[in-house]
Amino acid sequence: MRSRRGFTFVELLVVTTIVLILASAVQPLAKITIQRAREAELRRVLREMRTAIDKFKDAADAGMIPTTELKANNEGYPPDLETLVDGVSVANDATGRKLKFLRKIPIDPTTGSDDWGLRAYQDKADSTSWGGQNVFDVHSKNQGTGLDGTKYRDWN
Repeated sequence: MRSRRGFTFVELLVVTTIVLILASAVQPLAKITIQRAREAELRRVLREMRTAIDKFKDAADAGMIPTTELKANNEGYPPDLETLVDGVSVANDATGRKLKFLRKIPIDPTTGSDDWGLRAYQDKADSTSWGGQNVFDVHSKNQGTGLDGTKYRDWN
């Protein structure tokens, strides 16, 4: 008699069932881990852009940015996000040096777009549209809710 090697159909069925049960338990955990990473990246890029806006404001208050670069009634804040990337000429500098505050406009990790919600200094705190005078604050345009239960739009 020759001995047979291998697995029976029942053994294969049991192992496959166990693997499927384990995979179905891991899938929700993987989704939460991915969402948590996106939220951490969102917080980082929001902090980066807000720091750039604050540095622009500090430079404007210190007189380093000529008034010709600023719109009327902008309170010293940048007119748009592109200005933070393109830079502004330094006041009283004959060399043509520019102050740049961002390398590029970051991508919102929750929407995959570089289209951010903006708020002007003159806008109300609960405003849902940008007045267009300047960029005082940025937020995500994602209407979803984070793992902590708050809306992405309200993140500071």
